[in-house]
Amino acid sequence: MKKGKVYLVGAGPGDPDLITAKGLKLLRRADVIVYDQLAAPDLLKEARPDANLVYVGKKAGEHTLPQESINQLLVAKAKSGHLVVRLKGGDPFVFGRGGEEAEALAAAGLPFEVVPGVTSAVAVPAYAGIPVTHRGLASLVTFITGHEDPTKAESDIPWGILGKIRGTLVFLMGVKNLAENCRHLMEGGKPAHTPAALIQSGTLPNQRTVTGTLGEIAAKAKEADIRAPAVLVVGEVVRLRDRLAWWEKRPLWGKVAVVTRTREQASALVELLTEAGARCLEVPTLELAPPDDFGPLDQALDKLGGYQWIVFTSANGVIAFMKRLFEKGRDVRALGRAKLAAIGPATAEALRGYALVADVVPARFVAEDLAESLLPRLEPGSRVLLARAQQAREVLPETLTQYGVEVEVVPVYQTMIPVAVPPEAMAYLEAGKVDILTFTSSATVHNLAVLLGKQIFQALARKAVVAAIGPVTAATLEEYGITAQVQPQDYTIPALVEAIIDYFEKQPEKLPSKA
Repeated sequence: MKKGKVYLVGAGPGDPDLITAKGLKLLRRADVIVYDQLAAPDLLKEARPDANLVYVGKKAGEHTLPQESINQLLVAKAKSGHLVVRLKGGDPFVFGRGGEEAEALAAAGLPFEVVPGVTSAVAVPAYAGIPVTHRGLASLVTFITGHEDPTKAESDIPWGILGKIRGTLVFLMGVKNLAENCRHLMEGGKPAHTPAALIQSGTLPNQRTVTGTLGEIAAKAKEADIRAPAVLVVGEVVRLRDRLAWWEKRPLWGKVAVVTRTREQASALVELLTEAGARCLEVPTLELAPPDDFGPLDQALDKLGGYQWIVFTSANGVIAFMKRLFEKGRDVRALGRAKLAAIGPATAEALRGYALVADVVPARFVAEDLAESLLPRLEPGSRVLLARAQQAREVLPETLTQYGVEVEVVPVYQTMIPVAVPPEAMAYLEAGKVDILTFTSSATVHNLAVLLGKQIFQALARKAVVAAIGPVTAATLEEYGITAQVQPQDYTIPALVEAIIDYFEKQPEKLPSKA
């Protein structure tokens, strides 16, 4: 049997964007991924659909598997011929027990590699606006575990030395023994007035930072209910936070935003909102499925040469149309001389993904404007193929037909309502801890109302800022008695996010939810 191989991969400090390029490449190749509590859950979305995901999470006082069992698991999976990624928070060799796992693999004669990760010892203070070194303040930085092996007869930490050096001290896993560690430092000679900061959930949207002095930081942390995982920084560099803090100063920091797009489409909106500081809850209100009957589409595909125009009203329509075309053993050459129309830039971008350029994209991205843009280019008797969702407004085909245009409407996909709201998001929705509700189509409005129930939906909207991508979606919200406070001039995802940011910058009294 072919030997497998284990990669000890550092997942970084929490923000999934901080994994290394090599680590991400290996995640996408792995047969087996063994991951722990501190690895970002979003990274697991990069795994192959058939990958075996094994959780061995460890946090203070709770171990899913003891370390020895994890070592044995890695050995067993590698011996079975698998490519194994051991995904570890931070860096595998910085208080990550990666050395022990590597020893077990070496003892078993199994090949392994170490893929270093961005350590939380540096990244978490950086996200709090604290550089661990600074030419004028700290030429030395020391990393210390805040939680030593409890089986040791005595501590290996030289408290007397740490209390006297002038550099920066960074304690990882430091919450449980915070008061004791601070006391040891002061007994070792570190002045009680030394600046200190404790950073919980560093690099994540729910990051929290408490600052004070060494003598008072434990009490302040208890008062603020700071919990693991957290990093303690002690030293003069902490004073720089007042000027250098940046992560918490982004325009949507602390806001909880609900994204109602399909899982496949949510990424662009989630990425932009997250970059602006929001914590995003993905609540897919749509699932894409094939149409009930492929017959009309297949018949249209067999006579593509007979259409003067092919019109697409969504990026989903483009993708579904092309997928079926390719399944029929044909390619874009089958479109012949037909001109292409797209309802907006996202749809046009989807066409460009197939090396096709839309001949018409209206200035406003609604069916009414698309019809207005097309009519000057059409003559009575012109044949138009409209590839769209199974459920859609009739404005476009009815308008074109009134002017003598022959319109053939073919459903290329349909949208369905998911079975339920994801549990994490539901907890926030039920508690009303939502600041922003985003809607990118009428279907997302109707379907969220179905998923939550009309009364809960309306109550939630009354407490939140409601953002609609355009007038059609806003009109649908009005059917439920809900007014969209945010509506961009351009009906695109980037414009929607910019409009949300602009709204909150002009409404400083809109405070974030207590997440």
